[in-house]
Amino acid sequence: MKDRATGEIVDAYGAASTTVIAKRTALPTIAWEGLDITAEGVVYAGDEERPGSTADGAGSTNDRDGGAIFKFVPATAWSGAPVTSLGQSPLVAGSVYAWQASCQAKTSSSFPRYGQGCEIGQGAWVRVSGANARVDAHNKGATGFYRPEDGHFDPLYVGPGVRFCWTNTGNEGARNYGEVLCMVDTKPMGTGTKVAPKNGFTYLADSLETRGYAVATANRFVEGDADFNSVDNLAFQPGSGIMYVIEDHENGDIFACLPDGEDRDVKTDGCLKILSVKDSSAEPTGFIFSDDGTTAYLSIQHSNDANMPQVDDYATDDILKITGFKPVTRKSKSRP
Repeated sequence: MKDRATGEIVDAYGAASTTVIAKRTALPTIAWEGLDITAEGVVYAGDEERPGSTADGAGSTNDRDGGAIFKFVPATAWSGAPVTSLGQSPLVAGSVYAWQASCQAKTSSSFPRYGQGCEIGQGAWVRVSGANARVDAHNKGATGFYRPEDGHFDPLYVGPGVRFCWTNTGNEGARNYGEVLCMVDTKPMGTGTKVAPKNGFTYLADSLETRGYAVATANRFVEGDADFNSVDNLAFQPGSGIMYVIEDHENGDIFACLPDGEDRDVKTDGCLKILSVKDSSAEPTGFIFSDDGTTAYLSIQHSNDANMPQVDDYATDDILKITGFKPVTRKSKSRP
C-alpha cells in the first residue's frame, strides 16, 4: 500500500498492482488488533478505544463509552467455490454493525433498551457507517468496552452461529484489571434488516426471533486481578480448547485458562500462569498455535532497541517457538 489516502497499491518494484491486493473500504475503519471471519465472510473485530476519549477528532466530545464490537456482514456470502479473482471476495461489499447490549430481554417490546450498565447479556446489532464506525457507533448507542483488542472464535463451540471471545485490556493502574468476554452470535448473516420505531436506527434482523432482531449474547469469561491483568491477546489451543491469554505490559505473563466445565457459571474453570517475559523493556504478543496444537509461536516486542541486533539497519524483535504441548481431546459441548 503506497498511499492509504488514495488506495494506490504497487508491487515490490513500484509498478501499479491491482490484481494481487485490493483495499476493501466496506469494512469498518477502526483500530483493530485481532479479528476472526466466518466461512460466509462475516468479520468480527473490536475497536481498541478507551472510554473518555475524543474519538471525533475535534475534541468536542469527551464522553466516549469505549471501543465497540463490530461485525461486517457481506452483501454476498462466500459460495464455497474457489475464488479466482479479487472481485469474488465477500469483502467487496456489505454492511457494518456494532453490538448494542440490551437491559431488556430479547422478547420484550422495548428490546433493545440500551445505555450505561447494559454491557453484557443479550443485545442487537445496530448498523453504522463503516467509514465513520467509531463515532457512529457511539452516537447510536453501541456498547463500549475498555480497549477491546484481540478476538477469536471458540473452536469447541457447537451451537448455531459462532462463539467469539475477545480481550478488554483495561487499566491496571486504575485497578481496572481487564477481562475476556465471549459472545454467542446465533445468526451471523442475519435475515435482512429491521428499523426500530423508537429511534429510527436500522438493525440486523432475524426473522425467527420474537421481536425480529438478530441477537448476540455476551458474558464475562475471565476477570483480571492484581497479578493477571492488561490482557490484549488470546489464542485457543486446537484439540483442548484451552484459552491462552497474554498480558500487555513489561514482564508480561501468559495464562492458560480452562474451558467452562459442568458447573453453574459461564466462566473459565481456572487459569494457570505458564510463562513470563524476563526483559523488563519488552512485552509478549501474537501468541498462536500450530494446527495440531503441539507448537506455539510468540512475539516479543523489545522497547529498548539498543539491546537488539540490527538487520538491514533496523532493530529487531524476537519470535519464539514453544514446543512440547500435548493437546487433550475434549468432548465438545455448546457453551453460552
